[in-house]
Amino acid sequence: MKTEKLLVMVVEDEQLLLKAVETKLEKTGKQVIKCESAEEALVKLKTMQKLPDVIWLDYYLKDMNGLEFMTKLKANANWAEIPVVVVSNSASTEKVSQMMALGVKKYLLKAESRLDELMTVLDEVHRTGKGAGNK
Repeated sequence: MKTEKLLVMVVEDEQLLLKAVETKLEKTGKQVIKCESAEEALVKLKTMQKLPDVIWLDYYLKDMNGLEFMTKLKANANWAEIPVVVVSNSASTEKVSQMMALGVKKYLLKAESRLDELMTVLDEVHRTGKGAGNK
């Protein structure tokens, strides 16, 4: 029996990082939906036949921040259970707390995480529905 590839939506406005994440995810056997803005991600979610298994979300995007995106995501009953991993350049205690309260499974700092580690985190969050601790 063939298992389906993990479907990961990557919401990241830094094009070089988006390409690097896409390449790494595909090399580890995952399908990727690339979104360069939060609005693009929300539009794609509305039209997708199969929702992503997990979302990689950059906190600071050009069109909205992670709090705004998570609020919109959680307001839609069809999307509310999609696990989200935030990968950001900054993580104040208040910001992390607010994001976790909105259902984010893991909040990681880009500077403290290697791409290989992030791939493992995505698998773990998808498999268990939660992260093992947060930064």
